[in-house]
Amino acid sequence: MWDLITQGGPLVWVLLALSFVATVVVLERILYFQRNRVHVGNLILGLANHVRKKAYGEALHEAARAPGPVARVAHAALMRHHLPRTDLRDIAREAGQLEVPRIENNLRALYTVALIAPLVGMMGTVMGLIETFGGMQERAGFSSAKMINDGVHECLITTAVGLMVAVPAYLFYMYFLGRAKRMVHRIERAGIEMVNLICDAREATSDIVSFGEEVAQARRGNTQSINDKASASPDK
Repeated sequence: MWDLITQGGPLVWVLLALSFVATVVVLERILYFQRNRVHVGNLILGLANHVRKKAYGEALHEAARAPGPVARVAHAALMRHHLPRTDLRDIAREAGQLEVPRIENNLRALYTVALIAPLVGMMGTVMGLIETFGGMQERAGFSSAKMINDGVHECLITTAVGLMVAVPAYLFYMYFLGRAKRMVHRIERAGIEMVNLICDAREATSDIVSFGEEVAQARRGNTQSINDKASASPDK
């Protein structure tokens, strides 16, 4: 490997710098997705139990304790649970949009490395070929096949190193892009489910009649029926 670096010329060092950048981005994205892993179904189920009981404090505490953007979107909706459905939907959508830049952070840098590395390798090869054939013209009649082969071999090193940097960078970019899209989908799902949970719990509470009201209504009904019977009976 060291022979390839020393024989490839100065542009190999540029490719090594791009490789270092790609490695840092890959490690950062792996740590980010690993740190923010959360089962959306379990999170929503736990929050739903609190919301149905009107225990919004416990729901907020559980959402704040859970890691990841999904929990933050749920927390934003729970913070304003008293608002109408349309406002809650807008709040969940805005909270999800704020999380997208964090999810897609540094992916563009990884994609840039995957695009630039082959071009830098090709540029190094072209420059090496120009230098090789320029030297052949200066030494006209004295160039051997071995000298030509050695020159072309050194020129192709930069292309090989460029591809070695670009292919893994692009594969990791596609992998992280897929994970980012799945996480955005989970955020949208969590926002919709939280809005529905809050609104359904609010409507269910408004439809419930307390036990005291039921007793009072029953007593009023019994009193009214007795009065009706008394008024309907003939005087003795």
